[in-house]
Amino acid sequence: MRIFVAELHAGELEILGDEHFYLGHVRRARVGDDLELVDGAGHRAKAKITAMSEAATTVTAGAVETVIEAPPHVRVLVPLIKGDRMDLCIEKLVEVGANELIVWRGERSIVKLDAAKRDARLAHYIGVAEAAARQCGRATMPTVTMAATLREILRALPAGDRFVLDPAAERAATTYRADVTLASGPEGGLAPIELEQLEHASFASLGLGPRMLRAETAPVVAVALIRAATAS
Repeated sequence: MRIFVAELHAGELEILGDEHFYLGHVRRARVGDDLELVDGAGHRAKAKITAMSEAATTVTAGAVETVIEAPPHVRVLVPLIKGDRMDLCIEKLVEVGANELIVWRGERSIVKLDAAKRDARLAHYIGVAEAAARQCGRATMPTVTMAATLREILRALPAGDRFVLDPAAERAATTYRADVTLASGPEGGLAPIELEQLEHASFASLGLGPRMLRAETAPVVAVALIRAATAS
């Protein structure tokens, strides 16, 4: 069983809150069970449950190891998508190996995000990503942030490969640099002004085959193809 902890060190640790509930009520863990602890920052340690109460699970952790994820670093610009499909998109992006998710509202996004609800929505997306990382066994937690505009995102991008998902492109790339940024559109696709901004920021078209994929599916397929092409 893999459990996230905020501060990971060798020795005795107390697991509280949601992770404690998950152990006791979902996994039915017991004293003596073995765990793997991760902190979401690339560290892990083997541990054993030594005590359980209503309030906390106590474990003893062994030596802490550093986990280095294989390159490239994959960043996905995820436009707001309607309903539960946004959660599904984030969950699957984490599972297939995205390192960084930047949520933004496209010109053609159906979802209207009230500024007063922005922090709560971001916290929800972070929770979705954390649950997905735990389920799929990742030691490093992908970052999830939110930007007001595409222009704001583009100004801060590091050097590397940049692709915009384009159903009209003939083929996908097969080699990638150490840093890859993917941009995809919402249900209504990217607006002309957004395509112009991406082109000006040196984004090349990336094709995913002959079929039109949904907004929540296309970036997941793209990340999976990149990971498959760069697996060692």
